[in-house]
Amino acid sequence: MKVWITRARPGAEATAARLTALGFTPVIAPLLKVRPLHAEIDLVGVDALVFTSINAVAAFTTLSLARDHRVFTVGDATAGAASEAGFSSVRSADGDLTALAALIRADGQGLTLLHIAAAQPAGDLAALVGDTAQVRTVRVYETVETDAGPTEPWDAVLIHSPRAARALASAAPDVADRLACAISEAAAAPLAPLGFAEVRIAAAPTEDTLLAALGKPGPAV
Repeated sequence: MKVWITRARPGAEATAARLTALGFTPVIAPLLKVRPLHAEIDLVGVDALVFTSINAVAAFTTLSLARDHRVFTVGDATAGAASEAGFSSVRSADGDLTALAALIRADGQGLTLLHIAAAQPAGDLAALVGDTAQVRTVRVYETVETDAGPTEPWDAVLIHSPRAARALASAAPDVADRLACAISEAAAAPLAPLGFAEVRIAAAPTEDTLLAALGKPGPAV
């Protein structure tokens, strides 16, 4: 089965490697790309950093050499990126923004946190955390649509975010007899009008469960 990867690089390559190991044929054609923003990192009074994507980790490491802060991440892939970047105290929520906020409320009480974020964050982390901790936000990158599509046939597509789903809906590719796997209900919603043969939603908002939704490699759906 040929699986179209729509997420931005460099995450697309990591997903492709996982698909290959599982026996699928990856087709990398990102619908989104990451652009760094000019930002100043002010760590005065900051007790811990919060990363909600691998892209945030990559952007931060180009802007600051600081690696001695505690780190909270939304998922294990982002935690792995933070550890590889040199952070030694990393906690992963292994879920979505709601799970991350719950982790911070449990383990980050009274802390001042700096959320390293996208220009358009997936949600309001500060509101979810509430009065448990103080959350400051610095926007260090943005994602923009590429208007690109795969140049080879594909049988299934992976949707890692609502933003990617909206980009796919705008592109309006021929999806007849094809499968879509979305990481969440929110990521699946924009796909409804397109007419996929089937839209599957991951059991949890992680790439592990997203890949599991593909099932086993086989012929075209």
